[in-house]
Amino acid sequence: MTSPEPSTIRSVALPSEHGGWSLTLEPVVLGLLVDPSWAGVLIGVATLLAFLTRTPLKIALVDRHRRRTLDRTRIAGRVAAVEGAVLVAVAALAAVLAEDVSFLWPLLIAAPLVAIELWYDIRSRSRRLIPELAGTVGVASVAAAIVLAAGSPDRLAAGLWCVAAARAIAAVAFVRVQLRRSKAQPHTLWLSDGFQLLALAAVGIGWQLDAISTAGVIAIAALALVHAVLVRRPVPAVPTLGAQQVVLGLAVVVTAGMSAIAP
Repeated sequence: MTSPEPSTIRSVALPSEHGGWSLTLEPVVLGLLVDPSWAGVLIGVATLLAFLTRTPLKIALVDRHRRRTLDRTRIAGRVAAVEGAVLVAVAALAAVLAEDVSFLWPLLIAAPLVAIELWYDIRSRSRRLIPELAGTVGVASVAAAIVLAAGSPDRLAAGLWCVAAARAIAAVAFVRVQLRRSKAQPHTLWLSDGFQLLALAAVGIGWQLDAISTAGVIAIAALALVHAVLVRRPVPAVPTLGAQQVVLGLAVVVTAGMSAIAP
């Protein structure tokens, strides 16, 4: 029996969505910046493992849905099983070290959103707007879970989730429009603009409820404005577009996080 080619393992083990790395890690960085703890670090590691596990799991489930078994199907199943086992172990250790098990509530609330994304994944429709939004908003809950695991109040956790979700909503719509523009495909700028307004409305409500700092609202407002300007300018190369999003995401995380440092 021959060993699988390294290229095959890479294709089933590594995510192809380059922007997903940033949108996955931003809530982790935000939570740890505001209220760091060992439990929070482990939740962040578990989040990264979940992101990595999604790729082989999706491949295995798609092939099963199509009633076919290929070499990649078996490899993907093994990789998903190993990563999933490590994920469970890390999550269990995080639960042991957490100040309070209340860190589970944002993850439980976000579970249906992740399930929606997985449902689309199985049907090879993961590139559509609904699963992308559902998945990123679900992952944003990690920021809330991390600070709750360190003993922070519920209101702070809800505010951080709102900021991380608003950042994701603004980014997903903007990038979708930019990619369609770069390929000369039909598009509407108002799709991006509308979601920028939605993101701003979300943090505005959070600010009114005293869950989000003024700096957090300003960060999302600045992000929305930059997106509104960039979507009307020539589209840069895809690597440049990705780099722009990394910088913008980091700016939102640092601005909102530094203003919400837990006492």
